[in-house]
Amino acid sequence: MTDYLRQSAEAMAAFAVDEASQAVMIGLAVKITGALAGGGRLLIAGNGGSAADAQHIAGEFTARLMYDRRPLSAIALTTDTSSLTAIGNDYGFADIFSRQVMALGREGDVFLGITTSGRSPNILRALEAAREAGLITAAFTGHAGIQGAPCDVTLAVPSGWTPVIQQLHITAAHIVCGLVERALCPR
Repeated sequence: MTDYLRQSAEAMAAFAVDEASQAVMIGLAVKITGALAGGGRLLIAGNGGSAADAQHIAGEFTARLMYDRRPLSAIALTTDTSSLTAIGNDYGFADIFSRQVMALGREGDVFLGITTSGRSPNILRALEAAREAGLITAAFTGHAGIQGAPCDVTLAVPSGWTPVIQQLHITAAHIVCGLVERALCPR
């Protein structure tokens, strides 16, 4: 327990002073703000705990984060069990998100893929599909970064341990959402 808390605190402290990560979060917020202001949307996907994070992030955009405001368009691609199981059955698990990106994404939208390892095949394929369709591509990863797919914006948090990576991802998502919220829905 003590080791986990120490590693978590150390990673958060490193993240708090990492100017490159701060610049990435600001840049991603600007891209999402532009997409939403132009009538676009944010599509988000991840596996396991990152799937839950995708839903959490989409909820912050469509409901509220810091204060009451209009809903902002965000969709977690992890929630439609009929699509997930049909695509998984007919095409394979590696295509569960790319097929949804092709169906729902439009040029100028933003796709955020969350992968703690940076190697999840279904996230990499979704990033490729998003790029081909003209979406802005973004990834949240661990310190290794994204492995094998081009990405416009990558936030590689300073940890290689999945539980701590996930903590930093949700912190980053709150920061990005808060910046977008302030830009599009000022008090």
